[in-house]
Amino acid sequence: MEIVPISADSYTLGFIGAGKMAESIARGAVRSGILPPSRIRTAVHSNPARRAAFESFGVTVLSSNDDVVRESNVVVLSVKPQLVKDVVTKLTPLLTKNKLLVLVTAGVKLKDLQEWAGNDRFIRVMPNTPAAVGEAASVMSLGAAATEEDGTVIAKLFGAIGKIWKADEKYFDGITGLSGSGPAYVYLAIEALADGGVAAGLPRDLSLSLASQTVLGAASMVSLSGKHPGQLKDDVTSPGGTTITGIHELEKGGFRGTLMNAVVAAAKRSRELS
Repeated sequence: MEIVPISADSYTLGFIGAGKMAESIARGAVRSGILPPSRIRTAVHSNPARRAAFESFGVTVLSSNDDVVRESNVVVLSVKPQLVKDVVTKLTPLLTKNKLLVLVTAGVKLKDLQEWAGNDRFIRVMPNTPAAVGEAASVMSLGAAATEEDGTVIAKLFGAIGKIWKADEKYFDGITGLSGSGPAYVYLAIEALADGGVAAGLPRDLSLSLASQTVLGAASMVSLSGKHPGQLKDDVTSPGGTTITGIHELEKGGFRGTLMNAVVAAAKRSRELS
């Protein structure tokens, strides 16, 4: 059976699972003009707050997942990992080769999906929570029957909520440990920097604002300057100055090794869970 291409200009987008990530993706798509809310669907079963969230920017909220799949060319599956099998199995009769299924649930592999749905026109995407402010770090991997054009459509969709890269699925546990769990590591670092500011005599609100803006600015320097972070660090550490004194304390505390261990431990846990 021939695969019908997804038309980038007219496809309809459906969300199975109307949680925060689905909302972030839908809002990003609308905000960036990739598709109007009239071409987006989801289903809400018993949660008036989630229904209101989607209706507030014009998305059609249907009463069942079946209806969402029927009315959509691209179906984004964003349900909890333990529910995926049940949801996909129920929807199997409707998941024809003409529909592209996009999985954003962590820990579910493409081969599992293929087994449950009997078709492999899938793309697995690992976004992260800064999608809520349009700054996600997402990675995608294409299933066997997904076309290059499918990949382009999805890269554009997820480009509306941040940046997206393509990688082999075998890397997804490492990606989970780094970008999936990483925002929480950075929140911890921002909180600790702010506490340091308070310990050094700064008012709490000023300290927290300076800490978060400093992390944002440093990240922007790395991504926009094209310089290696080690080079940027060397650029700001003058001999015998304040910065090298602070860095010396971080090195004594095993700062780098601790961050590396966090990523490796989270990746290992991701493997165990999937």
